[in-house]
Amino acid sequence: MPIELDVTPSAPPFAADRLSRRGMLGVTAGGLLASGCATTSTRTTAARSACLPPVHASADRVIRTVAGLRPFRPAGFRVEREALGETALVHNYGHGGAGITLSWGTSRLATALGLPGHRGPVAVLGAGVVALTTARLVQEAGYPVTLYAEQLPPHTTSNIAGGQIHAYGHFDSDAVTSEWRAQLDAAYDYSVRRFQIMAGDEYGIHWLPTYVGGGSRGGPHMPDFRILDRSEHPFALDSVARYQTMYVETGRFLRTLSRDIQIAGGRFVVRRFAAAAEVAALPERLVFNCTGLGAGALFGDASLYPIRGQLAILLPQPEVRYAYNGAAGYMFPRADGIVVGGTYEKHVADPTPQPQDIADILTSMNGLFSGFRCS
Repeated sequence: MPIELDVTPSAPPFAADRLSRRGMLGVTAGGLLASGCATTSTRTTAARSACLPPVHASADRVIRTVAGLRPFRPAGFRVEREALGETALVHNYGHGGAGITLSWGTSRLATALGLPGHRGPVAVLGAGVVALTTARLVQEAGYPVTLYAEQLPPHTTSNIAGGQIHAYGHFDSDAVTSEWRAQLDAAYDYSVRRFQIMAGDEYGIHWLPTYVGGGSRGGPHMPDFRILDRSEHPFALDSVARYQTMYVETGRFLRTLSRDIQIAGGRFVVRRFAAAAEVAALPERLVFNCTGLGAGALFGDASLYPIRGQLAILLPQPEVRYAYNGAAGYMFPRADGIVVGGTYEKHVADPTPQPQDIADILTSMNGLFSGFRCS
C-alpha cells in the first residue's frame, strides 16, 4: 500500500576496465594557499599558484565508503514520449555518469514534450536528481505534481554522485545519432545556466579550479581552460591543465530541492511499481518516467545497464579548495568531506563498496599527493 509522506603518479593507475570515473578529464575560486606555504611580496603569482595543500588520503581519515550504480545506455539518455493506454508517458532516464550535470537540461526537454496541451495534475516517477528537476519545472509551469518513488533522498543513487558539473561516461560515440547530439547540446547549455543562477551555500553549488592530470584538451563548458607550466602546479606529472567548473554537494542540493517542491505543494508518495500497467492506472494522465536503472525492467529497455562507481569520503579539509581528475582518480572537496574515487565497472549491479578497491583508490590518491612540490 502506498505511503504518502507529509514532510513539512607513483601510484599505480586503475586497470583499464576500471578506469577512474573522470580519468582523462579534469574548480573553487581564491584561497589556494595552504597555511604552511610561506609567501612574500617578491614571489610570483605562478609560484603562489603552485602551492596547493595536499589531501590526506590515509585509511584512518575515511568516514564513509559508498558505491553507486550509474544508469548507462550506449545510445545516451532517453527523452521520448509515448502512449501508455490513455496516459501520456514521457521518458527521461539513462544519464550514465552525467545525471547531475544534465538533470535540468533533459528535464527541460522532457517537459517540453509533455506539458503543452496537457490539463490536470502530473506524476513523476523517481526521486533522484532527474525526477526532482523534472518536478520543479512542472511546478514552474503551473501544474500540481506528485512524485512516486521506492526510495527518497538521502537513499537515492544521486545522493552518492560526486557532483562535478562535467558530463562524462554517458554514451558510446558510435551508438548516438546527430539528433541525439543536438539534444545533448541543448540539455548541457540549459543545465549549466540553471546551476549558475543557483550557485551558493543554499543549494551547495560552488565554483572550483579543477586540475587535470595527463593529456587533455579544452572544450565547451570548460571556462578558463589552459595547459599549465611546471611552475604553476605542485603535481609530479608531465602534463597538467586547469579549468573552472561547478561542484554540487549532492546531499544538500537534493534536500533543498525536495523542500522547494514541497513548499510549492508537491507530494512525495513511497511506492514501488512492478509493471507498466500499474503506472497506467495512476490518476494522473501525464507521467514522467525518471526511474533511472529501474526503467529497464519497468519499461523493457534492454539496452540499459549499470556501471558501478566506488568512492571514499574523507574527513573534511577546509583548506582544500580545488579539485583534481586524472589517471590516479578524482578528488572533489565538499563541506561534508573530501570525495575520492573511483571505479568505472560496467555491468556490475552490486551497490556494495569493495574493501580492496577502496584501498586501491586511497593508495592511488596518496601516491598523487605525496609527490607534491610547493615552489
